[in-house]
Amino acid sequence: MNKNRIKGNILLFITSIIWGLAFVAQRLGGEVIGAYSFNGIRFFLGALSLIPLIIYFDKKNNNLAFSGIKKIIPSGILLGFILFIASALQQIGIMYTSVGNTAFITGLYIVLVPLIGILFRHKATKQTWISSVIAMIGLYFLSISKGFSINYGDLLELIGAFFWATHILSIDYFVKKYDALKLSMIQFFSCSIFSAVSAILFENTTTTMIYNAFIPILYGGLMSVGVAYTLQVVGQKYAKPSHAALILSLETVFGAIGAAIILSEKLTTRGYFGASLMFVGMIFSQIKLKNTK
Repeated sequence: MNKNRIKGNILLFITSIIWGLAFVAQRLGGEVIGAYSFNGIRFFLGALSLIPLIIYFDKKNNNLAFSGIKKIIPSGILLGFILFIASALQQIGIMYTSVGNTAFITGLYIVLVPLIGILFRHKATKQTWISSVIAMIGLYFLSISKGFSINYGDLLELIGAFFWATHILSIDYFVKKYDALKLSMIQFFSCSIFSAVSAILFENTTTTMIYNAFIPILYGGLMSVGVAYTLQVVGQKYAKPSHAALILSLETVFGAIGAAIILSEKLTTRGYFGASLMFVGMIFSQIKLKNTK
C-alpha cells in the first residue's frame, strides 16, 4: 500500500470518527433546543464553512469565484429538501432513542441504497440481498421488543434511513453534472432555510437556548460538515472506493462508542447482538466478491 493510499485511509478514518461523535453532539444539542432550530443553525454554519473551499478551488482552477452556480441552484434546493426531511427525522428521533440505536439504524442507508436503486433500474446482486437480510435481522434484535413493538425513536430513524439512502442516490446523480462543493453548499443553505421556517412555525426558540446548545451546534456545523467533508473529499482522492465505503461505515461504531463514553449509554445483550449483525450486514454489502451476479 503506497503512502498516498495510507494517507487517504487515515483521513477517512478521522472523518468517520468526527461523524460518529456528531450523533452525541446532536443528542446534547437536542436536550436544550428544538430539532428544526438545531438543524437550521447547524447547516447554515456548514454551508458557510464550504465557501472558503469553493473560492480556493475556483482560484486553483483559474475560474471566477462561484462560476456556474446559478444552474446548480434547482438541483441543490431539491437535495436540500431531501436532506431537511432526513435530518429532521434523525434529530427528532434521537431524542426518543439511544445514540447507539440512532447510529446503527441510520447506517442502514449503506444497505438500502442498492435496494432503492432497483426503482431506478439499478441491478441488485445476491450479495445485496444477503446483506439486507442480515441487517434487517440485526434491526429486529436491536429495535423490536419481544412483543413485536418498535420504539418511536427507532421508527423515525428507520424512516429517516430511507431518506438518507434517497439523498445519496440523488447526490450520485447530480454530482456527475455539477461541482460537488457548490452543490453541497446550496443544499446545506436550502436545508437551513427549510429548517428555519419549520422552527418559526413549530418551535419557540430563544437566544438562551441557542447559547446553551452552541458547542454541539458548532461541532455539528463546522466539524461534521466543514472539516469532515473536506477530509472526505481529499481522502477519497487517494483511497480505493471499496476501502472508503468500509472505513466511513465505521461512523456507526464510533457513534456507539462516543455514546458509551460521553453519555454512559449501554445496550442490552440483545441490542449488542443486533447492532453487531447490522454492522456485519453493512460491511458485507461493501466487500467485493468474485462471480457475484
